[in-house]
Amino acid sequence: MMTDKQLADSIRIVPDFPVKGIQFFDVTTLFKDPVAYNEVLDRICAIYKDKGITKVAGIESRGFIAGAAVAARLGAGFVPVRKPGKLPSTALRESYQKEYGTDSIEIHADAIGPDDVVLLHDDILATGGTASAAIRLIRHFGPKAVYANFIIDITDVPRSAPIPEDVEVSAILKLSER
Repeated sequence: MMTDKQLADSIRIVPDFPVKGIQFFDVTTLFKDPVAYNEVLDRICAIYKDKGITKVAGIESRGFIAGAAVAARLGAGFVPVRKPGKLPSTALRESYQKEYGTDSIEIHADAIGPDDVVLLHDDILATGGTASAAIRLIRHFGPKAVYANFIIDITDVPRSAPIPEDVEVSAILKLSER
C-alpha cells in the first residue's frame, strides 16, 4: 500500500501548461507506474464498491484511463464524456467555462437510463467547470444517483463552478497548486 505522499510524488507538475500561470498536474506519470496506478484503482473501488454503481462516466481524456478500469472492476458499464464531434451517434451537449476559455462536452443520447447509478470520474478537480457540466449532462438522463470522483482535488483553486451539494464527491489526493 502506498502513502498519499508516495502517490503525490508519482505525479509530474508541469508549469505554465496549457497556458501561462497554470500548474498542470500530469497524472500520466502515475498511470505508467503499475503500483501507483493499481493503488488509485483500489482506493476508488473501495469507496464505491457498495454504492450500486451501474455506469462510470469518464471525462475525456484522462478520465477514460482510470474510469474504464474502475467500471470493469465494479462490474459497471463505461460511458465516455467526450469533446464535441467525437461520438459517432446522436449525443447531448453541455457547454461550460474553464479557467482558460469555454468548452463543451457530449454524451451519447442512449448512454444512461433512469435506473442507473452513475459515478463520474476525472483525473483533476480544479475550478469545477468540466465536472459541473458533466453532472448537468448526466442529470439530463434522470439516473437514480450521481457520484463524482477525482484522482486529485486541487484545494487552493477557487471553484468557479461548484459541484452541486447533493453530489457526493471524493478525491484520492488533495493537493495544493502552490
